Amino acid sequence: MFSAHDFTIGIEEEHLLVEPGSGALAVEPPEALLQECSGLMGGQINPEFLRCQIEVSTRVCGNLQEVRADLVNLRKAVSEVASRHGLAPIAASTHPFGRWSDQRHSSGERYDRLARDLAGVARRLIICGMHVHVGIPDEDLRIDLMNQVSYFLPHLLALSTSSPFWQGEETGLQSFRLSVFDSLPRTGLPERFESWGEYQRMVNRLMQAGLIEDATKLWWDIRPSARYPTLEMRVTDVCTRLDDGISVTAMFVCLLAVLLRLKQKNQRWRVYANTLIDENRWLAQRYGTEGKLVDFGKGEATPYADLLEELIELTREEAQALGCLAEVERTRGILKRGTSAQRQLQVYRSALDAGADKPEALKAVVDWLIAESMNFTIPDQEGQA
Repeated sequence: MFSAHDFTIGIEEEHLLVEPGSGALAVEPPEALLQECSGLMGGQINPEFLRCQIEVSTRVCGNLQEVRADLVNLRKAVSEVASRHGLAPIAASTHPFGRWSDQRHSSGERYDRLARDLAGVARRLIICGMHVHVGIPDEDLRIDLMNQVSYFLPHLLALSTSSPFWQGEETGLQSFRLSVFDSLPRTGLPERFESWGEYQRMVNRLMQAGLIEDATKLWWDIRPSARYPTLEMRVTDVCTRLDDGISVTAMFVCLLAVLLRLKQKNQRWRVYANTLIDENRWLAQRYGTEGKLVDFGKGEATPYADLLEELIELTREEAQALGCLAEVERTRGILKRGTSAQRQLQVYRSALDAGADKPEALKAVVDWLIAESMNFTIPDQEGQA
C-alpha cells in the first residue's frame, strides 16, 4: 500500500539577479552566466521568463534533508557564478524597486509565445515563487489530495511571504506577488474534480479549443504537474532564508501525509467552497502571519499563531514518522523572527529612521536580501541562528 514514506520531494525556486553596487535588477545578464551555471549543476539551473530571473530545481529527493542539501548547493552555485559576472541572486518574490517596464523576456519559442499571448500582463511578471513537488503516482489520489489540501494553502502562503514592495513603494501587502500573478488567466485556487478522468477531460477541452497547448498553462495555486507524477504546490512566495522554505515544505508534505492517513481510514478533511478559502488567501496575502485566518470549522477568525500551533499538533505524528519534526517545529521561529516580508520592512524603516532617503533605504533592503539569501545557518524554534 502506498504511504507517505513513498513520497518523493522536489523544490523549484525562482531568484532575481541584481547588481550589488546599485541594487538594481540585471536587465541584461550575460549569456555566459547561465551557460556556466547549467554546466555546473547538470541542468538544474535554467532561465526564467524574464532575463533578470533564474530558476533552480532540486533533484527528486527521498526526504527533506536531501532536498535541503541539494538546494544549498544550487544557491551556492548560482551565487558563485553570478559573482564572477558582477551580479548576485536574491530569493525574494518581488524586487524592492525594480520596474517592470525596464525588463526584457528571455529568448526562445516558449517565452516568445507567452509574451505574445499575455501581452502587457506578462511584461509585469518580475515575480518569483517557490514550487514544491510531492510524488504521488496514483492519478486519482493526486486529485483527491489536491481537493483537500487546498484548505491549507493560505496557511502556507502566510509563512512564506517575501514581496511587500512593488516598484519602490510599500504595498501594504505581505505578498504583493499574488496580486500581479492573479492578473493571468487560469490562476488562483484549482477547480474541484471527482477524478483524474474529469480533470483530464477539462484539460482536453481547453486544448481542443486552442486555448492552451498543454496543462502547464494551468497556473493554479496547486495542480497536478503536467511533466511529473507529482502534486505541485505553487501558492507560496520564495523564502529568502533557505530553511524557512524547507520548513514550509515540511509542513506541506506532512499535511498531505495526514490527509493520506485519513483517506486510508475512510475519512477525509472537509472540502470548503473556494469562495471561503479565497477569503483566507486574501488575509494571508495582506497580513501574513501578523493577522488572523478564519477557522471555518469554528466559524471564527483566529490569530495565525494559534492556527500554526494546531497545524504542528495535527502533523506531529506524520512529521515524526517522516523524520522532519524539527523542520515543522521551526515554523514557530518564522513567526518569532518574522517572514522575509516583515524583515524587509524592518530594514527599510530602520534605514529611514537612521536618516537614509527612500532610494538608500530600498538599497539597504536589497543588501539584506543578498546576504540573507545565502544564510544557511539552521535556526532554532525561536528563530535564532
